[in-house]
Amino acid sequence: MNRLVLSHQKALILCFVVVFLTGSAQSLHSGVGGNANSQGDVTVAGCTCHSENPDNSVTIILDGLPYHYASGEQYELKIQLIGGPEMDISSYTGGFSMRVSSGTLGPSTGFDGLVQNWEDDPETLTHTEAGSSTEDRTWLVTWIGPEGSTEPVTFWLAGNTVNGDMAPSDLDRWNRLTASVDGGEDDGRIRTVFSGNGDINPPAPVEEHADIHLMGAKLLAHWLGLLGFAAVFLVIIFCGLFLRYGFSRHYVGRSNLLKLRIKHLKRGDQL
Repeated sequence: MNRLVLSHQKALILCFVVVFLTGSAQSLHSGVGGNANSQGDVTVAGCTCHSENPDNSVTIILDGLPYHYASGEQYELKIQLIGGPEMDISSYTGGFSMRVSSGTLGPSTGFDGLVQNWEDDPETLTHTEAGSSTEDRTWLVTWIGPEGSTEPVTFWLAGNTVNGDMAPSDLDRWNRLTASVDGGEDDGRIRTVFSGNGDINPPAPVEEHADIHLMGAKLLAHWLGLLGFAAVFLVIIFCGLFLRYGFSRHYVGRSNLLKLRIKHLKRGDQL
């Protein structure tokens, strides 16, 4: 009897562990993708392990989408999450999962350590461990249009904002969006699509200061340019003053001489 009870306890513990791992394996700070809690792909179903429903207080922004894509052309896209719980930049701040119906997704320059393909799938992209701790919940990615195709391409994107307490719960907020791009002639125009109520306050940019005394050659060129401009300005003023007060005296003298010649000519004298 005791053995039977012990076996039941072990079975319950094993089931709990399996369920926990199944749910959490789809939503980790090291990346998210695949089937989300048996509800379909996470890019479509959303981050349901955190909260059951999407929240429009979170605005997902996808910037850089072309109106029409060219076959084999690479495009840089910007993903940004605004809203949700206040960020704790000493912990995790958020993440995303993105899927396209065609083409190739990848990290943009400088984001190789922040973005990765989910299970090496070129059509699926997500954050990395480091990418879940960004200070602005922003990621730059690339998308290459499918070769030899002009068919419309669909983009699915789910973004999750977390409070950094390391516990998935309703305190975290997520949202999702869907967009499409038609194939054809790319005229260079791009657009921004978003999902959410639009009541957003963008995060303050990270302040970056440059010491003017350490700018070296750039600073020297700046001052040389200013000095050159000042020199030209002074030369123009000098020329104006010289023309005004220099030649005017000679002009007056020549004018008086001319009057004297006219006077003598009237008298019949020769000069």
